[in-house]
Formats: sequence, structure tokens, C-alpha cells
Amino acid sequence: MSAYVPGEQPQDGGWVKLNTNENPYPPSPAVVRAVREALGDDGSSLRLYPSPDSSPLRAAAAEAHAFPSSRVVAGNGSDDLLNLLIRAYAGPGRPVGMLDPSYSLYPVLAAAQDAPVVRVPIGPDFRLDAAAVAASGAALFFLTNPNAPLGAGFPAAEIASLASRFPGLLVVDEAYAAFAEEDCIALAKEMPNVVVTRTLSKGHALAGLRAGYALCPAEVADVLHRVRDSYNLDRLAQAAAAAALRDAGWLAHNVGLIKRTRTRMLHELTAMGWRCVTPCGNFVLTEPASARRAASRETSAHAFEHLRSRRILVRRFPGHPLTEKGLRVSVGTDAEADAFLAAAREWTALD
Repeated sequence: MSAYVPGEQPQDGGWVKLNTNENPYPPSPAVVRAVREALGDDGSSLRLYPSPDSSPLRAAAAEAHAFPSSRVVAGNGSDDLLNLLIRAYAGPGRPVGMLDPSYSLYPVLAAAQDAPVVRVPIGPDFRLDAAAVAASGAALFFLTNPNAPLGAGFPAAEIASLASRFPGLLVVDEAYAAFAEEDCIALAKEMPNVVVTRTLSKGHALAGLRAGYALCPAEVADVLHRVRDSYNLDRLAQAAAAAALRDAGWLAHNVGLIKRTRTRMLHELTAMGWRCVTPCGNFVLTEPASARRAASRETSAHAFEHLRSRRILVRRFPGHPLTEKGLRVSVGTDAEADAFLAAAREWTALD
């Protein structure tokens, strides 16, 4: 098996870092207060184990989504929950399904469980092929919505129709749902084969604390509690995540800022002649082009190196026809977007 390859994480300063879809704004002030309270004056709380089932986080998630807390399972980031789902429901003879392209961690986790992987291609129109998913033979299917790395979203009504036809467990990975117009929480409430996973890393700006949760049918929640580590989320992360979930106003404000900057980036890149996928996450997939260079894998690499020479990090996915011509650019602050757009205009004019 091969390991998951994360985006570059430079250790020196001076970079405009738009390559790993981190939130450019700090988390809610309530998060900082909750961490300080959980830590205490002398840190003595850290000598004690945390809640073994992350009850503070589960209660906050239940409140946020009007969802039964008994059907919420917390994890060390949503990646932990993806791993638990594969551990419980996949293996030799029980394939893991995924859209192609999609999150590259899925096949890594499947390989560790010796589970075959079934890939259902996304067409050039970025439509969901529900019939192909339903007939995939997967015991467990990951549907990333909005899709990463494309940024395209699939309508909840189409996913509901798919879930009614799919014979296995359908996991809707909603890492970027805070930036989209709709989600599938209602499906997790109503349908016996739908799980929705969420992370606190993106919309809530807690990538450094590793917290996530799954909204599950009761039977699935019971199974995941059996296979997870009994202390899979530490005390400070539980407190921080619960506080973040309860500050809906802060989330809405930060998401609003990001969506506004995303719209500006989309308009300016399109005006430059760079083709963009309509974005539903906190990033834009765009294909650079200039008067001399048509969009291509080589053009993408050339623009990537130009941006890097200006200490601007974005990300390439050259291994798939739908992404090989593109650059995935995280939405940063307005100042970071200005720096990226200036470098992009410079490349377009020089080349």
C-alpha cells in the first residue's frame, strides 16, 4: 500500500498558503475560552482521561443538527471516522466504493483493510452517475459532497434517490458542507443506510485540533462505538469542538467572508481566461491559460511553478483527466487572494 500524501506544509514563514483548504480566519473566541477552562490554571485536568465517548462534542453536534445524540459518533477528525467505517463494514470480498476523482485517503484506508476499491467515474459534466453507484457492488460507498478536488456539489435530492437504490452503506462525506447551499443531514435522520460525516477542520477553523463526528443510523452508531478507541478524542479537542459547534453566528460570519472572497476569485479568474469549476467548497479548481499556452497538464505545471516562485502555494492533481489541467486554490483572506490573483495575472501577461 502507499501512504496518503498531504499538501506541502512549509515550516518557514513568508508563504501565502493556499494548498490545503485551511480556514484563513481564527476559530470562535468561545473555543479559546473553552480550551482554557478545560485546561485549568495548572493543567491538572490533563492527568485525567477525557469523556470516553466524547459526550460534550456529541451533545453539541446533536443540538446543532437536531439529531439524536445517541446516533452521533465523535472521531479524531473525520478521517478517523472514515477509517472506523472501513474497519467495520469493508474488507476482503466487501469492496469500498468512491467517486473518481475524490478524496485520495479512501483507497489508502481500504488497502490497510485489504478491501478492494471500486471507482465510479465522474463525467466531464460533473454529474453524479447514481445508476453506476447503485450497481457498483460496494458494501460501503463514500460520496464526497461537495466533491474534492473538483469543488462541484451534487443535489441532495439526487443523493436521496441514490440512497433508496443503493443496497450498501452510503457515507456522505460533508467536509466542505459549510460552504455549500444544501446538505444531507435530513437523509442521515431518515434513511437506514446513510451516514453523514463532518469535520471541524474547515468551516470551524480547527484543523490543528483534529475533531469530527458522524451522524448515523442507530445500528451503525452502535457498531462504530464497538470498534473505535475508547478515548479517541482528547479533552481539549472535545471542549473546543463543542464550543465551536455552539457558536453558529461565528461560523456563519466566517463562511460568509470566505464565500464572498470565493466569488471574487471566480470572477477575476474567469475574466483572465482561466476556466473554473463552479465552486461549492472553500477552494476553486481553475485551469490556467494564456495567449501562448492553452490549458494543459504542462501549462498547469508551469503556472504552479510561477506561483511557487512568488511563494504562493496551491495544489495540483495531475493524475486524473478532470484535474490534470487545473490548480486547486484554497480561498484565503482578501489579502491572500489579492497576492494570488496578482501573481496569476503576472503569469498570464508574461506568458
